[in-house]
Amino acid sequence: MSPAFRPALAADAPALAAILRGWILQTPWMPKLHSPAEDAGFLAHLIASHKVTLASLSGQTAGFLAREGAEVSCLYLAPHARGQGLGTAMLEQAQRDLDRLELWCFQANTGARRFYARIGFTEAALTDGARNEEKLPDVRLVWQRGAA
Repeated sequence: MSPAFRPALAADAPALAAILRGWILQTPWMPKLHSPAEDAGFLAHLIASHKVTLASLSGQTAGFLAREGAEVSCLYLAPHARGQGLGTAMLEQAQRDLDRLELWCFQANTGARRFYARIGFTEAALTDGARNEEKLPDVRLVWQRGAA
């Protein structure tokens, strides 16, 4: 079945927080800084302040992409939705709307870095992580329409 996309609603915050929390718990190098309630509060704030697209597969919440203008703040998929083109489809939807997208990715997240490179993002900057909450080295990635 093909994915369905819609704007996320406040009521979706717990399901989206569970996807985010699941990724954090499954990622050994990721610090566990927040409680489930704090994650849900973060997602509620994100839904209220950003453009958040919810993706579903077979009626089941499968992931989300949050952006504020050209800045992609979050892209997370549930384990059952990974490797099926859903992340690509959500980013392609954002790429249709804009000529440029930017995001931060942890340097240790090599799978995500490969994914973003496949769809045309290039590395613009590397940092030591001093300015992010997790204190993990990160990379600034940029996609520009027409860039080769």
